[in-house]
Amino acid sequence: MNLKLILIVVVLVIFLFFSTKTEEKNKTSSATTEPAAGSFWTEPATGMQLVWVPGGCFDMGSTLETNEQPVHQVCVNGFYLGKYEVTAAQYEQVSDHKGSSSLEGVGIPANNIAWFMADQYIQKLNKSGSAKLRLPSEAEWDYACRAGGKHKTYCGDGQVKQLAWHKTNSNKQPHSVGKLQPNAFGLYDMSGNVWEWVEDTYHANYQGAPADGSAWTQQNMNGERVLRGGAYADNAEDALATFRTKAKFTIRYPTFGFRIAMTPQ
Repeated sequence: MNLKLILIVVVLVIFLFFSTKTEEKNKTSSATTEPAAGSFWTEPATGMQLVWVPGGCFDMGSTLETNEQPVHQVCVNGFYLGKYEVTAAQYEQVSDHKGSSSLEGVGIPANNIAWFMADQYIQKLNKSGSAKLRLPSEAEWDYACRAGGKHKTYCGDGQVKQLAWHKTNSNKQPHSVGKLQPNAFGLYDMSGNVWEWVEDTYHANYQGAPADGSAWTQQNMNGERVLRGGAYADNAEDALATFRTKAKFTIRYPTFGFRIAMTPQ
């Protein structure tokens, strides 16, 4: 082996060594910059707490209803999601639509909210700060509700009365957020209390839905958006983790509310 060849081999070995070290360093850096599971971020204008939802993959959908089919795997990146539904007080603090909620009280979720009103509220919050707040995608909402697949029936473990305000236990009125059990990600009222708007336009089933957790916003000719989670005036079946319904983006109803998501910076 001549000297030139030896030098080439030495250079290649050194290059591979430092490439491996750099890759390991990048992986370590990436792991340390991601928030710890269950950590919080507080929105400064309203004091809303958002919980870090670690990314992962899960099976979305069910065979119970045609609009919940087909069951398909979705992989979601980590994101922040409201620990609670946006309350009427938090909504009134920022929104131009004063007096929108049909029922108010300490900790009562914002209600009687149309999709466009939730969207405008978020846009206004974004103008006042550097965070990228938004509605969650339907896949993100589903993933967070089921804590990445840990919960099979409702958005938490236990009996529905322990997790969700619905027609049987609510006295047909919304209740202050956070009074029932949270799910494994520390999120409250994902089942029941008020329906929660998500970003997605409504599709009759999941055929062709994104597999990356992003919002599915292809045109819906009727202007319909997706609602998830059930509500205080509805049956327990509507609070099932997989149940989904729809409404036109301009429709306001006493059981319609929302919670906020945030993309990490």
